[in-house]
Amino acid sequence: MAAISASQVKELRERTGLGMMECKKALTEADGDIEVAIENLRKSSGLKAAKKAGRTAAEGAVVTRVAEDGSYGVVVEINSETDFVARDDNFKAFADKIAGAFFAAKSEDVAAVMSGELETVREQLVQKIGENISVRRCAVVEAAEGGLVGEYVHGGRIGVLTELKGGNSEVAKDVAMHVAAINPSVARPEDMPQEELDKEKAIILAQPDMAGKPEQIAEKMVEGRLKKYLAENSLTEQPFVKDPNQSVAEFVKAAGGEVLGFIRFEVGEGIEKEEVDFAKEVMEQAGRS
Repeated sequence: MAAISASQVKELRERTGLGMMECKKALTEADGDIEVAIENLRKSSGLKAAKKAGRTAAEGAVVTRVAEDGSYGVVVEINSETDFVARDDNFKAFADKIAGAFFAAKSEDVAAVMSGELETVREQLVQKIGENISVRRCAVVEAAEGGLVGEYVHGGRIGVLTELKGGNSEVAKDVAMHVAAINPSVARPEDMPQEELDKEKAIILAQPDMAGKPEQIAEKMVEGRLKKYLAENSLTEQPFVKDPNQSVAEFVKAAGGEVLGFIRFEVGEGIEKEEVDFAKEVMEQAGRS
């Protein structure tokens, strides 16, 4: 059985709002898997959907580029080991150069774009700064006929590209800003993977207030809660961050547009970073000296 760390308990508490002992017990039963612990808590206690993990595990920057006519755009993540380096002018210049290269190539193939001169530039920067620098990923969004791509970058750490049919660049940017702030799962309810719906349905059926309900009533309750789940997690159905009295879809429609999709990159998401105990490290160094 995996040992449960204080940082795991802390993250689960932050995401669920539950007490320390309850979180530790849930993590122990889930063998340290935070996502499994959250699923089990939702089944056993009727816990609402937990907050998404807010802790990122790597540093660096996200950069976007969009064509003047809005026909296509790219979003690129470039990683460094520390936030200090991510704020360095040399790193920022490198990130801009990389984004320009992906934009010119109109390609998501990191290995292909980084071959040759750019790889040499990266190696030189690593030697100069003394930290590993890597280009992690890129996404390209091309607008459909009659559509356009918008962009928004928040603090250099979150980058969003949105695709609209109709509308204008300001509307596309406002939608991208909403995506950066709220982080929806999908663009439209119909885009939600069936696997996610099945998982949510299983969680709903396992909640205490579903026990003993007649089949027809249970089905209606599941249907209503799934509908709410889709509304909360679909971009078009969410209350628009700048005007909660209208949905994102309504905001875009008022400008003659329709939401088709989005891409959202956040620095370090999905990367597991080794935690360093600096006090222990200093003591070990002192013991060897």
